[in-house]
Amino acid sequence: METTTDNGKTVAIIAYIFLIGWIIALIMNNGNKTALGSYHIRQSLGIMCVGAILSIIAGVVSIWILSVIINLALITFWLLGFITALQGEMKPVPVLGEQFQEWFKGI
Repeated sequence: METTTDNGKTVAIIAYIFLIGWIIALIMNNGNKTALGSYHIRQSLGIMCVGAILSIIAGVVSIWILSVIINLALITFWLLGFITALQGEMKPVPVLGEQFQEWFKGI
C-alpha cells in the first residue's frame, strides 16, 4: 500500500514521461492530491508549453542553431525536473520554474 508521500513521488516522476505521462499523473493526482505531485505536474506542464512555443518560433525563423540551443535547454530543464522528482524534492527548474508555479497554480 502506497503512502501519500509515495503516491506524490510516483505522480511527480510520471509527470515527466512525455505528454501521456503528464495526463496520467494529472488524473492520479486528482484522485489523491499531494503537494509534491502537483508541484511537478506544474513544472512539467511549464516545460512542455515553453518548449512548444520556442519550437514554433525557431521553426518560423528557420535558424537551425537556435533550434539546437532550444532543444538542449529543454532537455536540461527536463532532466533537472526529473531528477528533482526522483529525489522527492520541490526545486523549480531554472529561469521560469517559479513562474510555472504561479501560472498553473490552479492545477
